Amino acid sequence: MSVEPTIEAVADQPHVLVIDDDRRLRELLRRFLAEHGFTVATAEDAKDARAKLRGLSFDVIVLDVMMPGENGLDFTAALRRESTVPILLLTAMDEVEDRIAGLERGADDYLAKPFEPRELLLRLGAILRRTRRAEVASAVVRFGDFAFDRAQVALDRAGKPVRLTSGEAALMEALAETPGAVLTRDDLSDRAGVAARTLDVRINRLRRKIELDPRNPRYLVTVRGAGYVLRAV
Repeated sequence: MSVEPTIEAVADQPHVLVIDDDRRLRELLRRFLAEHGFTVATAEDAKDARAKLRGLSFDVIVLDVMMPGENGLDFTAALRRESTVPILLLTAMDEVEDRIAGLERGADDYLAKPFEPRELLLRLGAILRRTRRAEVASAVVRFGDFAFDRAQVALDRAGKPVRLTSGEAALMEALAETPGAVLTRDDLSDRAGVAARTLDVRINRLRRKIELDPRNPRYLVTVRGAGYVLRAV
């Protein structure tokens, strides 16, 4: 005899929105993710997704790039102007330029089609771990007009919040663990849970939010031949 999950059990499950115009793939992903502990909603395009987002809160979005009408890249850029919900892009285009285009628009990760469902689970798990770290040292790291609250994983400038994507927040969190210490590319990639090949893109995106002149950074500094350092000055 099957047992229906309680409301409390369902509430503890990560809530994912799958957006894809391929009805068969949407249903396959819905069933697969539901079988692996997710609460799943689906949308067939950007318009449908906006309707879902108006009424529901999600922990992560799985978004197809090649959709009719407003494509996944444009939808990601639009969503980033109002939300920091993590976004994983599904794309049939696996060129470096295509991946960078997605990251520059605010995506947290990408997965090339066709993909193994288990890899999707691993990618989603990594995203959720970055955004749901419950035990973080209670400390505020200050640099210039900025303050990064490690307990809340939140950045503000002169008392006003600075919106970060989950990937940017993960980088800030990793750098703020040891301000003033140089982190190698591999170390920073491991701590933040990002791929080394996309690290420069993510660093540049973060600099645009915290540096007066991103080309001549004062706080998030590159140490030639060594790595990166957050200078609390």
